[in-house]
Amino acid sequence: MTSTHKPHVRRRRLGVAAAAFGMIATFLAAGPAAATPDPGDAPAEKPVTQEQEAETRKAIRGGEIPGVDEIVHSKNMTHLANIPKDALEGTNSDLAFQGKYAFAGNYDGFRIFDISDPESPETVSQVLCPGAQNDISVSGDLLFLSTDSSRSDNSCNSTSQPATEKSSWEGMKIFDISDKRNPEYVAAVETACGSHTHTLMPAGRSTVYVYVSSYSPDETFPDCKPPHDGISVIKVPVKAPQKSAIVDFPNLFPDGGNPGGPQNPGVSRTTGCHDITTYPKLKLAAGACMGDGLIMDVSDPAEPKVIDRVQDNVNFAFWHSATFNERGTKVVFTDELGGGGAATCNAEIGPNRGANGIYDLRGKGKHRELVFKSYFKIPRHQADTENCVAHNGSLIPVRGRDIMVQSWYQGGVSVWDFTNSKRPKEIGYFERGPISADKFVGGGTWSAYYYNGHIYSNDMVKGLDVLKISDRRTDGAARVRMDELNAQTQPEYH
Repeated sequence: MTSTHKPHVRRRRLGVAAAAFGMIATFLAAGPAAATPDPGDAPAEKPVTQEQEAETRKAIRGGEIPGVDEIVHSKNMTHLANIPKDALEGTNSDLAFQGKYAFAGNYDGFRIFDISDPESPETVSQVLCPGAQNDISVSGDLLFLSTDSSRSDNSCNSTSQPATEKSSWEGMKIFDISDKRNPEYVAAVETACGSHTHTLMPAGRSTVYVYVSSYSPDETFPDCKPPHDGISVIKVPVKAPQKSAIVDFPNLFPDGGNPGGPQNPGVSRTTGCHDITTYPKLKLAAGACMGDGLIMDVSDPAEPKVIDRVQDNVNFAFWHSATFNERGTKVVFTDELGGGGAATCNAEIGPNRGANGIYDLRGKGKHRELVFKSYFKIPRHQADTENCVAHNGSLIPVRGRDIMVQSWYQGGVSVWDFTNSKRPKEIGYFERGPISADKFVGGGTWSAYYYNGHIYSNDMVKGLDVLKISDRRTDGAARVRMDELNAQTQPEYH
């Protein structure tokens, strides 16, 4: 469906038949699937005060924020299509791409779209396989799916159960997607503390390594108690994925990592990593690890080694994800203040918290170091009933410039330029108004990535959005064509 909404400039506010592994993954042609109440980044509803409700309504009336569900965007952004949720009713999560297909994670499983015509994506298949967050990646004929919730077993027919049960299963699931209409569940690997997210690190044509990020909630979880100071490294033989296995669990924080509060008030204690981005060309990886940011040497994919580590105990609460620039001379780290479940894009929070931190990467080899340069946060204040904070994004591959597209939950999709590390600026945006003006309701875009000329956004509630930016600063990116994109495995664009 094509959007007919006109650009709106806001004033700045002041105030599947799938063959089984274990059991069968269900192919869904139509009809509802039961939503699974699994934990994860997805925010829940929260009460708001009468003052916050009144402020939201006032801002809507004054045009300082859009109306409920109203679509607004900059003049250089076009909304081409929206594909609502279908059989999978859970929270939409991450995206991956291959050829003419987009793969969309959902807490209830995953959905495959044919995006040959970006203005009219078509559903190819949907697979019911519950397990938060269902973070998703693809490589050749394999699809990888993270499970970070306590399940009764490793099958797609598993049920949710208390994390205190020793029989609980969490980890990585692997599907054969050689037939996009009938993905086949072929392997599973249980990992320590499950798999909140994961990152692929290719090693030639025969092997893919998977870096599994997870973190330990607290002392009450029997199979996942602190200290949990590393990542699970899974070796996947491409031709025999059923032989996939953990080959290492490197300790990234020999000193325990950031202690968090009360020593560092408002900062998360480091008990693992949330997300890792690899840059195979440069044999580097950047880790966003709760209270710490890392740069790692991955020249030996099976044994990543920390090169440098930074903290920001003033403005960063939770190091969430990382993105290199094309030359590998900068890293953008995101701060997921409030865990994605709070209204942090307002005047009260300010421009430096719940933002991106831009770091220059200086030096060579094992002597590289991260040097902080500035923060970037979207310049449009959001309602107090909207969850909004820096989230998943990717580079727009423009030669000679550093430009990124990024999701901000209900803050929408932002395109911003950090060519000058000290003076980043937004150059385009797309967003919807709050889901509700009366109460806090979580939603918005989880991931926004640029792929072969278009921006694809997986909105947690509203479905898949397709956008196009037309701007002299980004137009050159249309000449770059990719066969595959996992945003957390950065490709060599040029």
